[in-house]
Amino acid sequence: MSNDASTVKPYNPEGGKKEQVADMFNNISKTYDLLNRFMTMGIDTIWRKKAIKSLKSLNPQMMLDVATGTGDFAIEAIRILNPKKIIGVDISQGMLDVAKEKIKKKGLENQFEVCLGDSEALPFEDQTFDAVTVAFGVRNFENLEQGLSDIRRVLKPDGKAIILELSNPTAFPIKQLFNFYFNKITPAMGKMISKDNRAYEYLPESVAKFPDGERFAAITKAVGFKSCRVRPQTFGFCTIYECHN
Repeated sequence: MSNDASTVKPYNPEGGKKEQVADMFNNISKTYDLLNRFMTMGIDTIWRKKAIKSLKSLNPQMMLDVATGTGDFAIEAIRILNPKKIIGVDISQGMLDVAKEKIKKKGLENQFEVCLGDSEALPFEDQTFDAVTVAFGVRNFENLEQGLSDIRRVLKPDGKAIILELSNPTAFPIKQLFNFYFNKITPAMGKMISKDNRAYEYLPESVAKFPDGERFAAITKAVGFKSCRVRPQTFGFCTIYECHN
C-alpha cells in the first residue's frame, strides 16, 4: 500500500527525502525543543505521557526510540517505565548532540544511549527489543512501509510499537482552526525562531499528506503487525497508535 507522504520534502522536490530531513533537523536542532513546546502549547507533553503509559503493562526492559531527536520521549519513558536500557536512533547528528547534552546533565549514561542511524535500516539484530517507540517521526520516513517493517523486525514476538504522530482533525470548526494555525502561525513562528524559512512550512505539508488514522493502521497490518489500536487525542490533532507484533 503506497502513500504520498514520501513526496513531501523539506527543501528540494528533486532530491532524496532522507538526506533533506537530516539537513533540516541539523539546521533547527538548537531551537527544536523551544518551538515544539510553543507550537503545541505544551500539550505534546501530555500526549507523550499517555503514549508511554500504554506500555506499562508490558514492563519493557529493552527499548528502542526511533527518530529520537533531542531525546525527550526516551527520557520521559525512563521516568515512567524505568527500563534497563533504551537506545535512541536518529539520522540527524545535530539533534543527537542536543540529546547527549541532556543525557549527561541528567546522569542517564548507563540507561540511555543514542546513535546515528537510518530508521528504515535499523542497525540492530532481529527480535532485540521489548518495545519500540516513535514520536512525531514516522511522517518523515522516506519509505513508510520499509520503516514500519524494520521496526517490526527488531521487535520481539509479542512486543509492542507505540507510534505518536500528528494527524488531521475532521470536525468543524476544529479542522478550520487547526489548518489556519498550522499553515499560517506555525511557519511564521518557525521562521522567526529557527531562521530556517522552509522547515516549518514542511511540517503542515507533511501532516496533510500523512495517511493517518485507519489508513495508517492498515499499513501497519500490511507489513505484518497483528493489530493496531488507533487512539485520537485532543480533537484529532494527534494520534497514538498501539501496534502489536
